[in-house]
Amino acid sequence: MNKEVILKYGMAVFLMMGAGFLQAAVVKGTVIDQQTKEPLPGATVQALNQKGGAVADMDGRFALSLPKGKYTLVAKYIGYKETQVENVSLNKDTITLVIEMAPNSQTLKGVTVSAVQRRSSEVSQIQAMRTSAVVQSGVSAQQVERTQDKDASEVIRRVPGISIIDDKFVMVRGLSQRYNNVWLNGGAVPSSEADSRSFSFDIIPSSQIDNMTIIKSPAPEYPADFTGGFILIYTKQQPVKGGLNVGIGVGVNDQTHFRKFTTTYGHSAFPAATLNTYDGFERRIDVTGNNFNNDWRTRQVTPVPDLKVNASYTHTWQGKKGATVGLLSTFNASNSYKTILNMENSLYGPYDITNDKHVPLRKATDNQFSHDIRLGGMLNLSYKPRDQRHYFEWKNIANQIIKDRYSERVGFNAQPDNLHDMEYYYSSRPTYNTQFTGKHSFDEQSVDYSVGYAFARRDLPDRRLIQLTDRTDQTMGIYRISRDFTRLDEHIASVGSNYRKTFQIGTIKPELKTGVYGEYCTRSYKTRQFQYGWQPNNTLPKGFMFEPDVQNKTLIEANYGADKLYMYEEVNFLNNYGGIRSQASGYAGLNIPFWKMVIYAGVRYEFCRQILQMNTRQYEESIQNTYYDYHDFFPSVNAVLRLTEAHQLRAAYGRSTNRPEFRELSSSVFYDFDLGSNVMGNPMLKAAYIHNYDFRYEYYPSKGEQVSVALFYKQFNNPIEWTYTVAGGTDLIYSFINALGADNYGVEVDIRKNLDFMKLKNFSLSFNGAFIKSKVRFEKGSNNLDRPMQGQSPYLINVGLFYQHPDKGWSAAVLYNRIGKRIIGVGNRFGTDSEGAARNIPNSYEYPRNGLDLSVGKKIGHWNLKLSVRDVLAERYEFKQIEIINTGVGEKTIEEVTRTYRPGRSFNISVSYEF
Repeated sequence: MNKEVILKYGMAVFLMMGAGFLQAAVVKGTVIDQQTKEPLPGATVQALNQKGGAVADMDGRFALSLPKGKYTLVAKYIGYKETQVENVSLNKDTITLVIEMAPNSQTLKGVTVSAVQRRSSEVSQIQAMRTSAVVQSGVSAQQVERTQDKDASEVIRRVPGISIIDDKFVMVRGLSQRYNNVWLNGGAVPSSEADSRSFSFDIIPSSQIDNMTIIKSPAPEYPADFTGGFILIYTKQQPVKGGLNVGIGVGVNDQTHFRKFTTTYGHSAFPAATLNTYDGFERRIDVTGNNFNNDWRTRQVTPVPDLKVNASYTHTWQGKKGATVGLLSTFNASNSYKTILNMENSLYGPYDITNDKHVPLRKATDNQFSHDIRLGGMLNLSYKPRDQRHYFEWKNIANQIIKDRYSERVGFNAQPDNLHDMEYYYSSRPTYNTQFTGKHSFDEQSVDYSVGYAFARRDLPDRRLIQLTDRTDQTMGIYRISRDFTRLDEHIASVGSNYRKTFQIGTIKPELKTGVYGEYCTRSYKTRQFQYGWQPNNTLPKGFMFEPDVQNKTLIEANYGADKLYMYEEVNFLNNYGGIRSQASGYAGLNIPFWKMVIYAGVRYEFCRQILQMNTRQYEESIQNTYYDYHDFFPSVNAVLRLTEAHQLRAAYGRSTNRPEFRELSSSVFYDFDLGSNVMGNPMLKAAYIHNYDFRYEYYPSKGEQVSVALFYKQFNNPIEWTYTVAGGTDLIYSFINALGADNYGVEVDIRKNLDFMKLKNFSLSFNGAFIKSKVRFEKGSNNLDRPMQGQSPYLINVGLFYQHPDKGWSAAVLYNRIGKRIIGVGNRFGTDSEGAARNIPNSYEYPRNGLDLSVGKKIGHWNLKLSVRDVLAERYEFKQIEIINTGVGEKTIEEVTRTYRPGRSFNISVSYEF
């Protein structure tokens, strides 16, 4: 064959290929459930007798490129009948269609709990709320993607009635974190904080979240130890498709980056010498403290932009006989900086009416420089045998937050003495959670079970504190130099099983629910404290106590020695404690549907034994066990009246409890630098018991839309409250007490609506708000004042406007948040004046501020680009003590600023690629 023939045929083939390419068309569409209209992520679509195909994304959308012509499309999805769409004519560049798939009744006969129930989309979350037997709310992975929230604490604040304290602790319906319970993947999680019963939500990256469900009314199958909300966090589960996704993001804050940042030599990211294992805490410390890291210097740096990287890999293996094995693994890491400058940090006593002036107990200004490193990973394996009625899953998640913070405080106290304090704070918080679950469904019955283990640690391997004051000789000098080592370890093992059985009684099909749950928890808290001292006849440089640059001139190697600066241990075994908690519970409930109603009633029994292990002597280990036993029945009833297909009413009642935690019962004392005070427990605490009432109206206009209005009321007996006493004239000691009672009530509104009716196609609106009131009552003669619950906001508002164009790949969101004035520091009785009138320290309030976040995203092929601005308005955080005084001619409101600072705006950009 000569060159001319080759060229001729080559040109013909090229032209034919080009013509085919030019005549190609795209089929775009959505795959949904025929009954619920819920999207089916992971469904496959391909043309009959054609190679290749498309996989539906999280919203059920797919795009398939084919030459122009007529085709039969085939859609497949596990648990659904194969669906064919015939005579699809591609006579133009793009056509759009909707493929509805019907569940395979033979495969999913009876209860379908063994199928992979996905709640990662908004539609599935709303459907779950609609059909739930209890009052609940939720957030899906789809909404997380829209908001670009970075961790679980930012995600959950989008839920009605929820606010966040300290960027990590959740308040539900105005109740502090101690009144909430958290489970991860269906198992208990330990507290990551040493001084409170709380789960730190900032430790779970948003990229690991599949959905978060907040149960708000008691039910037999849920633990009784929750009152505000029972928060169920589910990490991503069996993958709908295989692939590798990698992403990287950078961010800057206009108050932190491109400015000077103070960091420490010895604590930069990882301390050089930590003595963080207590096996190494033997009495081998020499008097000079040479076994420690003795570098106290600070230096100025310019922080690099915040960096975040993440990757995920998913794969599904399909067996020859129909079995499916799924793998989902993720990795995430971030490095971030935060600067807070000129932060007011003050506390005031009762206003001096006689002299018409403020009375500061402490007035200071803080500068804080924080460097955070986050690491996380997840590995989930799932197995679904050929028999689709069974499902097994093994989930593992590990996360760690490392915080390196340097703080400096300048001001004066009530003596009045000038003060200058410096804190070197390094903490490491690793957590690990693993769980194996099995789910099986048969004709009209199902059973599931789980075995889990969780671990959390908070390690403060070398917290250093320098305190200067002019108490001596009216010259600023060393008052105290100390360092302490603390470590908290908590382990939880849990096991549970649930059984469901549906009966047929005439035309009614009641469902019996029973189950058991067991939990075993151990906690260990150990601390060692050291101080620097010197002999009267020492060989230190003259005037070393009054050296203003104590970090670089006094705390240096040349000044350590037996006749110079030496270290001694403040031995106090009373500050160590341990704990063992064992719990066994069982429940039974009956779900009865009749007429237009569904009534779910039952009872739960819980036995809980807590053993507090405290030392009885200061200078030696002398463990004594104190037992706290609780055994109670917790009845509950939930009722749903379905007025129409779109409208329904809910009513619920349930009894719950709130038991004190080990830290709250122990007499251990810890100095909190932010509070500037000691914190200790109360061994006399009693469990609180609460009656919960809920009423909610729900309206579901269409798929993915919801409107609900809820009323709630909670009556407390012996609520556990955070308070303080005044010691030594002006020194405060924070602790916990039982109040006499409390009431908490309010209304919640939740709206999720598409804006198509306003001709705003691809736009949707999310609004939720809550109005809450509460009052805590104390015994007569108590030093505590009746007041609203600490942290309870009178109102909360969240608004989100979303735009998503499925064809062009654009997405955008505008998010607004505001909370009402809430008590952040409790007031107290302080004494009486010369005329015998009460003098009270007023409550400290966090004032409202407007939070506005903007984000925009663009998907281009396998690339996904996102831009966001967090806290656009960057309004000040303001905390004030409010006191109303009688001047003799009328009342006067006194406002005293206790804390105020600017957080700054954060600008972020991220890009990811899906292989």
